[in-house]
Amino acid sequence: LVIKSGLYFSFLGFSSVQLAAFAGSLLTVLLVYAISRRAGRISIYGMILAGVTISFFFSALILILHYLADFTETQQMIRWTMGGLDIVEYGVLLRTLPLLLVSFLVLWGMSSTFNILSTSEETALSKGVDVPRVQILAFVIASLLTGSVVALSGPIGFVGLIIPHLLRLLGGPDHRYLIPASILLGGGFLALSDTLARTLFAPVDLPVGIITTLLGGPFFLWLLIQKRS
Repeated sequence: LVIKSGLYFSFLGFSSVQLAAFAGSLLTVLLVYAISRRAGRISIYGMILAGVTISFFFSALILILHYLADFTETQQMIRWTMGGLDIVEYGVLLRTLPLLLVSFLVLWGMSSTFNILSTSEETALSKGVDVPRVQILAFVIASLLTGSVVALSGPIGFVGLIIPHLLRLLGGPDHRYLIPASILLGGGFLALSDTLARTLFAPVDLPVGIITTLLGGPFFLWLLIQKRS
């Protein structure tokens, strides 16, 4: 929308595209939370359906913008939606780092609460956990993290799906170790994917989002089959 409208400006060192990406990511996560929450609790299936529905809706809006845009604008839109580390500016990364670090520390500090909540909401309530408050706080922090990363690099899919589930299968669901391990292994996986994107079809550099999607799609199908069995 920013590219099509030509509303280019800078605020605190962040471009209008990055600010719009942050706001859009925050709005999307909050919409998914609001739609999936029913009768005071979150429905997992409702969350999945809400996520798919909102994804299709925003995809349709993006296609409309592509259709109305000229060639240069369309090329810019397509390149950004593919995601990539080559579009990350170090100055913006350094300004975003404090937010990412604080969000990580807050989530890590809630690890024990997440462990209790992962059993069931009833168990968490019986142990004195304020479930709605914890869920809202977790969603807000997840929104900040997601929005910050998308604003920096564009949407890079499946990293947050592959790595946490893989670590959970290998090492168990203890969030005290799962959260920091996901960050470390997720960064390594992204670096490996970026290396593949730059070397597989050299001298042509592919956007890293293409590689993560190619790897993440089959993994997601395998995960669904495992859950079903």
